Amino acid sequence: MTHVWYVAYGSNLSLDRLACYVAGGRPPGGTRSHPGARDRTLPERSVPVELPGTTYFAGRSAQWGGGVAYYDHATPGRTAARGYLVTAGQFADIAAQEMHREPRADDPLEQLVLAPLAAGRHEAGPGAYETVVDVGRHEGAPMLTFTAPHGAATAERTRPSPTYLATMARGLGESHGWDEHLAHEYLAGLQKLA
Repeated sequence: MTHVWYVAYGSNLSLDRLACYVAGGRPPGGTRSHPGARDRTLPERSVPVELPGTTYFAGRSAQWGGGVAYYDHATPGRTAARGYLVTAGQFADIAAQEMHREPRADDPLEQLVLAPLAAGRHEAGPGAYETVVDVGRHEGAPMLTFTAPHGAATAERTRPSPTYLATMARGLGESHGWDEHLAHEYLAGLQKLA
C-alpha cells in the first residue's frame, strides 16, 4: 500500500491551502510559509466525504489566529470532509507541518500509516494532530485523518478567525459544490457547539 486518502475537514478542505503543505508556500490569508512535502506532487484526485462525528474548534493557530478544527469521531454529528489521494509519505509530511515540524524520512507517522491499521484511533504522539483515525476505505485504499488526542467534550473551545472560516468555506464549495450560504450555515452550526 503506497497511497492513502487523506481526509481533510478544516482549512485543508481548500486545495490552495493543502498545496502549501505539499508544494510549499504560504496560504492565502496565512502568516507562515511551509517547506512542503518531500514529494511535491499534488494529489492525483479528491472526493467529497461525509463523516459521522463532529468537528469542533479549539486551541490557537499560529497561521490564522483563533481556533482550529479538530475531528471527534466518537461525538455524534456530521462532518463535511474531502479525501485527497496522497502517498503515505505525503500524509506524514502534511501532519508534520501541521505540528510545526520539518518533514523527514524517518517520521514514525509514516511507518504507522504503512503498517496495516485496524479501524479506530492510533496515537502516534501527544501533539495536536498526531492521532490518526481510520475512517474507512475508498477504492481499496484506507481513508485516514488526523486529529487531537482529546475529544470535543474535554476541549476548551475557541473561535476560529474569519480567514480560517473563509478558507474552509472555499474548500466546501470546491469539494461538495456548496454555495456560500450553505457553507456559512454549516460552519455557523459548528461554532454553536463552542
